[in-house]
Amino acid sequence: MRIVLLALALAFFGLIAPPARATQALPQMASGAEWEPSRIVVQVSLSRQRMQVFHEGRKLFDWPVSTARAGKITPTGTWIGAQWLSRNHRSSLYNGAPMPFSIFFNGNYAIHGTNQIRKLGSPASAGCIRLHPEQARILFNMVRDEGKPNLRVEIYR
Repeated sequence: MRIVLLALALAFFGLIAPPARATQALPQMASGAEWEPSRIVVQVSLSRQRMQVFHEGRKLFDWPVSTARAGKITPTGTWIGAQWLSRNHRSSLYNGAPMPFSIFFNGNYAIHGTNQIRKLGSPASAGCIRLHPEQARILFNMVRDEGKPNLRVEIYR
C-alpha cells in the first residue's frame, strides 16, 4: 500500500508518469516456464530500451533505460530475488563509477541510477541496467521494503 501511495504522490507532483491502467495484468509466461510469484516484477526490453515495473500484478512504471553498448552484454533471462542492495555503490570494475541505488540481481549485473541521464533510452552501459537516479531510488526502496526475495527480473530482446 505504501508503494502505491508513494507512486500516486510522485505522479501528483509531476516527478513520474502516473501508473498505467490499474487493471493491466502481467503478460503470460511462455509455455513450460515455471511461475514463482513475486511482489515486484521488473521487465526490461533490450530492443526498446524500456523497463516496466509491476507491483502485485499492476503496472506502475514504464521508464527509459540504458543497457549494454556495442561490444558489451546485458544478459537475458529471468532472475528471482535480488542478491544484494547498495545505496551508494561505486563500481570496482569501472574506475569507481557511481552506481546509486544498486540492485544486484546476477553477479556483477545490477539495476542502478546513472549520472548519464541524456543517454537513457539507448544502449550505453557496460552491461548493467541504468535508470534515472530518482527512478532507481523508487525501485530500490520498493525492493528494500518488500524484501529482496520478492523481486523478479526479466530481461528479453
